[in-house]
Amino acid sequence: MEFEEKLAAVLEGGKKETASRWLAEIEEEYGRAPLILKRMGERPEVLISHLLYKSSVFETSHLDPKCIELISLAVGAALKCRHCVEYHMASAKAKGATRDEILEAILIAGLASNASVLADAYRVMDEEKDSEPCISCDIQGKDGDSGKTE
Repeated sequence: MEFEEKLAAVLEGGKKETASRWLAEIEEEYGRAPLILKRMGERPEVLISHLLYKSSVFETSHLDPKCIELISLAVGAALKCRHCVEYHMASAKAKGATRDEILEAILIAGLASNASVLADAYRVMDEEKDSEPCISCDIQGKDGDSGKTE
């Protein structure tokens, strides 16, 4: 269905009917609808705008659907979203992804997450100023003195 046809369907069927129908189509295709989509469905305008945006991105993509699902799986893994991982793993499998391809996506997500943690922490470490000690790091007090007398 083209973008204009989707918009016409929303106008013709109304927001509540369209949101319900689109959620039912997602459940039929994937076996269930993600919780975030169900909650968005409580505000049909939010669900419809989200799904229109999502379909526009995916339908104009130069990537094949399996690749898109593997990327989505990796992002879900990197964000530590178990539900995202489960949903996109099932979707990737339905689009022909092999166990090895799924494993690679997860490994790449792990590399990116690890690099992000290291890069952020190293930047903070490099930005530390000698004149302003870190309160968290300076647990012994100024100059390593705990302030206690013996």
